[in-house]
Amino acid sequence: MSEPTVITLGCRLNAYESELMRQHAAGAGLDDAVIVNTCAVTAEAVRQSQQAIRKARRERPDARLIVTGCAAQVEPELFAGMAEVDHVIGNGEKVRREIFDGLGLAGSERVQVNDIMTVRETAPHLIDGFGTRARAYVQVQNGCDHRCTFCIIPFGRGPSRSVPAGEVVAQVRRLVETGYREVVLTGVDITSYGSDLPGGMSLGRLARQVLRHVPDLDRLRVSSIDQVEADRHFLDAIAEEPRLMPHLHLSLQAGDDLILKRMKRRHSRRDAIRFCEAARRLRPDIVFGADLIAGFPTETDQHFESTLRLVEECGLTYLHVFPFSPRRGTPAARMPQVSRSEIKERASRLRSLGDAVLARYLEGQRGSVADVLMERPGVGRTAQYAEIRLSAAAGAGAMLRARVHGSDGRRLAGEVLP
Repeated sequence: MSEPTVITLGCRLNAYESELMRQHAAGAGLDDAVIVNTCAVTAEAVRQSQQAIRKARRERPDARLIVTGCAAQVEPELFAGMAEVDHVIGNGEKVRREIFDGLGLAGSERVQVNDIMTVRETAPHLIDGFGTRARAYVQVQNGCDHRCTFCIIPFGRGPSRSVPAGEVVAQVRRLVETGYREVVLTGVDITSYGSDLPGGMSLGRLARQVLRHVPDLDRLRVSSIDQVEADRHFLDAIAEEPRLMPHLHLSLQAGDDLILKRMKRRHSRRDAIRFCEAARRLRPDIVFGADLIAGFPTETDQHFESTLRLVEECGLTYLHVFPFSPRRGTPAARMPQVSRSEIKERASRLRSLGDAVLARYLEGQRGSVADVLMERPGVGRTAQYAEIRLSAAAGAGAMLRARVHGSDGRRLAGEVLP
């Protein structure tokens, strides 16, 4: 039996919502549908979204092609103008079951994109999880109230809004009961979680509630955080909750104060270093990843060198490097641009540094003992999110204890302990 096809571009939250749309479309009888869940983070992401739409139409000429996601929300006219597209729906509409029910009716509107800034609630969307059978993702927040000069996402996602803690706990419990060992709390700006809820709720308090009320959950992770918003409750949770994994991915973006100011970030270079130092004092085995942009407008060689030094000063292990790409509609697109060749060269240098710090961390794990959650036969992750290859044939969801005997610079290798 056929079922709806969903093509996802962009972030984990998009992937989460894609699974929800798959359920809604199947429930509405749209088994012939192809849904393209677009990304708007860069101009290149929009171009890739258009490519995916054209390819989907070539491969499925008779399908009902539905386009949604951040790019569709921000530029609905662009996608409505594509002959390949049957329907364009916004980010507020794509999570509503009744929208998909309506798409199955004759005469349904071709474009349904409303003002995302008027959305004030994020409903708890119950799904059975996605990814491997080891790890599930739970949306706890959507939207963003900040206005970084390079980012269009607030206009695609709307204002920050949180899922009530009780609903989050209920979904995590449901996922654990179906066999998941690890849950990741995800959103657009999850460290703003709770600011729109009563009772002083925050991400740290939410994490502690989940761990307290779902004692059978083995591992809890959080997706990318804005470290300047991490409050005392979050740091306390890092220090006191062993089931909160010692791996944080930070939204750093740059290592120079002037560039951070021009990005309209809310932290300084020193703030980032202090946060990493504080978290490491509380949890000595913690590791950090970070998003870093190469070649932001006006960035000089000296500014870029500050970013390179920040990698060492924060003790980063995993780097996600983004060559700057001007996004139409953002202030950064109107700033003096760095040449594309210079951006490419700086991104390459950052990635090379990222390879080196990861290899150094992995080599330092030689001889250690790690708890490993298997993601697929022979491959799992440690608590610090390092990938490890084992000789064991255990499937996704198995928890094993292993001794690390080496690495290839990108992943660990180990043997299962009896």
